[in-house]
Amino acid sequence: MVIKMKLILSGEVPINRYYVQMLCMIYFPGVKFSENENAEDDGLALSVSVFRKENAIEAECTLSAMGKEGSAKREREISEGMTLDRATKLAIGAAMLAVGEEMLSYKPSWGMLIGVRPSKVAMERLLEGNSKTKVRKMLRNDYFVTVKKAALATDVALAEREIIGNPDKKDCSVYISIPFCPTRCAYCSFVSYTSKKLLSLIPEYLIRLCHDIEKTAMRAKRFGLNVKTIYIGGGTPTILDAYQLEILLSKISECFDVSSLEEYTLEAGRPDTIDAEKLAVAAKYGVTRMSVNPQTLCDNVLSGVGRNHTADEFYRAYDIARKSGIKYINTDLIAGLPGDTFKTFSASFDRIVDLSPDNITVHTFCVKKSADLMNQGPSIFSRQGGDAVKCVDYSQLRAMQAGYKPYYMYRQKNTVGNLENVGFAKPGSEGLYNIYMMEEVHTILAAGAGAVTKLVEYKPAGEGTTRIKRLFSPKYPFEYLKEDNNDEITRAFEEFFAE
Repeated sequence: MVIKMKLILSGEVPINRYYVQMLCMIYFPGVKFSENENAEDDGLALSVSVFRKENAIEAECTLSAMGKEGSAKREREISEGMTLDRATKLAIGAAMLAVGEEMLSYKPSWGMLIGVRPSKVAMERLLEGNSKTKVRKMLRNDYFVTVKKAALATDVALAEREIIGNPDKKDCSVYISIPFCPTRCAYCSFVSYTSKKLLSLIPEYLIRLCHDIEKTAMRAKRFGLNVKTIYIGGGTPTILDAYQLEILLSKISECFDVSSLEEYTLEAGRPDTIDAEKLAVAAKYGVTRMSVNPQTLCDNVLSGVGRNHTADEFYRAYDIARKSGIKYINTDLIAGLPGDTFKTFSASFDRIVDLSPDNITVHTFCVKKSADLMNQGPSIFSRQGGDAVKCVDYSQLRAMQAGYKPYYMYRQKNTVGNLENVGFAKPGSEGLYNIYMMEEVHTILAAGAGAVTKLVEYKPAGEGTTRIKRLFSPKYPFEYLKEDNNDEITRAFEEFFAE
């Protein structure tokens, strides 16, 4: 079932339609939009009008929902250094939050902050020279972020700023895609990547991938790029057997100086694909970081979301990882999984903390648009988050009590409670690739099906606009094997680095 909303924008000031849609999805996760006033809808409609008033922007939002209608009007002064676009967004956001709270009795913890990177605004304000205390206050007053979330965003921004430092324009990272999984999780959209027919493509896929790794290394050398990190992701990279993994890792070592890397990650992920032989190969070729991801330690919840392993299998895999010689171990948990409760999640989190991994990443339950669970319709989402809010709050408090620091954060669409995903690390064991990639501070070279090369000319805040060009590899393995776009990628490199 798809819920449709009519969206009408008007006034004398340009309005960013995507921004308004994202604000709507805070209150109506998974909703679809129509611009036609006469289009069919499901009793949902929002009209936004924006006007200029001397040195201010006035926005009015009128919302129809559940047979009721509400309206709110808010004004935002265009202060010194503020763009018209930013003032417009702040005025619209304030009006939308006001009418949303009036109509739905819901006050989002992130206020009007939307998009993937909630710490981005905090980072920008810090780079403008504002103190930590002032940035938190600005997030609360300008964006209506709660005290806890304002503190989290500022702390993450400070950690990211320290890690990023002053990146060289020739720095880059390499991402290598293994888009196969042993089974499909009910919340995931990798539907085709688990079929027996596609799994049989792995040997042929490896041959092509190794060819592309060679081409990627040649481009890095030709354009004088300095590889800082390598990240092998998925899917589930440890779906490869030990022999196949050695083929891949030996090719990477042949093409790149792995001894000079800041970080070398193998996103193992699924405990049911991890064994001592595979990790011995990973350690032999210099992997320094890996993940073992239970998502939950409640067997009933694991079974309900299609995870084909148990909590005991996670403990087995984690023990193998700790004994492998790979330096840093990360574990992932998901708050808000169907069937999970605060009691079961908090018990899972406490047991993970007792293991003392180097990193713990807490995701909030999010359903991809092609996932099996999406067939249940928007009812699977909870606007106010239910137990997920308590779970996320508990994880953040418990992690910091145990000596972990938040250093990395991002958000996704259709997330329960409009909540965030946060990476926690023991000091000195932060995962670097995730920050470099998310904050877009240097080029990402990518190889494999579904991989995205991101050419970046980074400009710090106040020094211009960061220039980015994305190059997409064929999405599915069978398409990837048929299409060779290396020449196209090389031409794009020549054009980008010549400018």
